[in-house]
Amino acid sequence: MDKKPDLKTAMQQLIAQVKTELPLYEPSTFICGTNTDCIGCPKKMLEMVDSELCFWENAMKHGRVPKFDELRRFGKLCLSVRRMLIKNKLISAPASEHITQHKVSL
Repeated sequence: MDKKPDLKTAMQQLIAQVKTELPLYEPSTFICGTNTDCIGCPKKMLEMVDSELCFWENAMKHGRVPKFDELRRFGKLCLSVRRMLIKNKLISAPASEHITQHKVSL
């Protein structure tokens, strides 16, 4: 049986996943203005994720261990931003996610 990671390790894994999966610093995500058909504001949402990410990297570097609720909240924020980026066609959903969503809706 696999042992679950401690909260600090789980946050580090989440941060690493966010850095690889979300286009935090891609110029194409910095679209803003009245002539866009965005659902939400990708620029502001990615800035919020980046702010949280930087906070947690710095906090853990100085010995702070996240609480479960903080880890959960950051994970939910990242998931919501990811969904919004998919709706705005700035990133694509993996094929396995389409299958999972389809199975859930049956």
